Amino acid sequence: MSTSAVVPFDLHLPQSEIDDLNRRLATARLPEAETVASQIPAPGPGRWSQGVPLTDLVDLVDYWRTDYSWRNFETRLNEIGQFRTVIDGLGIHFLHRRSSRPNATPLVLTHGWPGSIAEYVDVIDELAEPTDPEAPAFHCVVPSLPGFGFSDKPSSTGWSTEKIAEAWVTLMSRLGYDRFAAFGGDWGGVITTILGGRFPDHLIGIHTTYAPGVPDASLDELTASERAWAEDAADFWANRAAYAHQQATRPQTIGYGLVDSPVGQLAWILDKFAEWTDTRDSPFEKISRDRLLDNVSLYWLMRTGASSARIYFESHDSLDPDLRVDVRTAITMYPCDIERYPRELSQHRYRRIVRWQAAPKGGHFPSLEAPHEFLADLRAGLTAILTPCRT
Repeated sequence: MSTSAVVPFDLHLPQSEIDDLNRRLATARLPEAETVASQIPAPGPGRWSQGVPLTDLVDLVDYWRTDYSWRNFETRLNEIGQFRTVIDGLGIHFLHRRSSRPNATPLVLTHGWPGSIAEYVDVIDELAEPTDPEAPAFHCVVPSLPGFGFSDKPSSTGWSTEKIAEAWVTLMSRLGYDRFAAFGGDWGGVITTILGGRFPDHLIGIHTTYAPGVPDASLDELTASERAWAEDAADFWANRAAYAHQQATRPQTIGYGLVDSPVGQLAWILDKFAEWTDTRDSPFEKISRDRLLDNVSLYWLMRTGASSARIYFESHDSLDPDLRVDVRTAITMYPCDIERYPRELSQHRYRRIVRWQAAPKGGHFPSLEAPHEFLADLRAGLTAILTPCRT
């Protein structure tokens, strides 16, 4: 393809890839059960204190091998509309769901790790073609991050979150969207923040579930509950982020196991879905097994265990402390997310907050955990951003 072409991408993986996956699942070598298994009855979060429980993993591996259908997910992605383009020498894959409404607003939605474009497949149609005629409509663009999904894997260093944000501006411009809104959480929240801070001429506004304040901000003026949020975010990085430190320092080493073993890739991701969702015990209280396996299968079938981990090597703890966001901003904090920041801290960086919401429920994957509530909140945030643009 030419360096600026946008071409359709029709997905149909060879059956041999699926057959190979099933063979590996059938012959997987598993460790013994965790030593807390006999002491902590189900259900209960303590069962996961040493990682993914063996019984849960065995059950999910069996389901993946015998009942799950990759073809259903493949068909769904093709229905939405998939495309690729080359930006700075790297092939970028994205979903593009245009609205039929002439006044629809361009919107780029960015995922993080251990998520993927699978996070948005259940809400993208309603965003583009709302059943409520009074609700705003959006031309939705959902890119796969470099090294994730059907985007190319960088062969050299340099694809940081700053460069990805710049690439998203190029991508949206190629689609005819010189100005657009942006949403994201996790790494997608970092990229969305950079879009708002570095490219204000292109951004109508942003909505994010990740809104860190500037480093060394004083906690003295915070209420007790606000201080608890800030201290929990600090505790997460000090005591619950071994996965991030591993991927930031040795992504290649962990990548060998993730690319060679589908059970290893499943456990590495399932552990985070269990810990970061708003549930008592299992992520499947809120997220379907099929949708989680869509996500895991995307990592496994495209061999992205190492390449996706490298975003941590490129950008871990690298958000510019001096970056300020002056475009209109909506922020939602979900109660079981891994990093929650009180408005008193966030507003030092995000200086035009037009809507702040502490959601009553939800975790790190709100579009999968509670898609209807997520959709309502996203619309409310985007409406707050867009209101002055439509008067």
